[in-house]
Amino acid sequence: MNKLRFIPVCVLAFFALEASAQNVQLHYDLGRSCATTTVEMFRPDGAGSTFFFADFDYNPKVSGAYWEISREFNFWQDSKLNWLSLHLEYNGGLNTSAGSFNNAWLGGLTYSGHSSDWSKTWSISAMYKVIPGTIGLNARAQAHNFQITGVWNLDFFAHWLSFNGFADFWREARPWQTTEYIFIAEPQLWVNLNKIKGWEKIGLSLGTELELSCNFVGKGFDAMPTVAAKWTF
Repeated sequence: MNKLRFIPVCVLAFFALEASAQNVQLHYDLGRSCATTTVEMFRPDGAGSTFFFADFDYNPKVSGAYWEISREFNFWQDSKLNWLSLHLEYNGGLNTSAGSFNNAWLGGLTYSGHSSDWSKTWSISAMYKVIPGTIGLNARAQAHNFQITGVWNLDFFAHWLSFNGFADFWREARPWQTTEYIFIAEPQLWVNLNKIKGWEKIGLSLGTELELSCNFVGKGFDAMPTVAAKWTF
């Protein structure tokens, strides 16, 4: 499952003027021998930005779907605090074997930054996370949690290579696993073929993703690589 989460507010000008953030990705998961498609959309505006993505897993039919939508608010983009924004987010989905995932509602603050040439951007968010469907001995108390998210995008060799991804760490009571703390990270490496002479208008990138998790699908650590293609509009 690929998730780039959200784009930091500080890179609004970069995406609005120099790059498109709408793309479709196809990943073949080498560990599970199944495929995942991801659709992403990012749209900046005068008050911040909106980002969403939807994942679909195929095995070989659609076996799971996951959806996230987030909103960054930054009404002070011309001030010295333009690196700080308010973040709101919703997560949810379903799986043919696990059933529906619990809805999750998040809110917090995002700190973001960039290099002088915008080739390197990053952000970190600290959020309060509510999971109303939490199951446990004290479900009401266990519904109130936290999440820390980091997002990065690093371009190298005149934008021939892009290294991007996210990392999440959060608390969620999972008595069937006897765990509470979950970590996932999905770094991606892309070769951008629009740098080939004559291919400037072709939005194809080829690459890979490494899906890292601890206590996410099951208790313990797991790592799964993918081979992937991405078309950026």
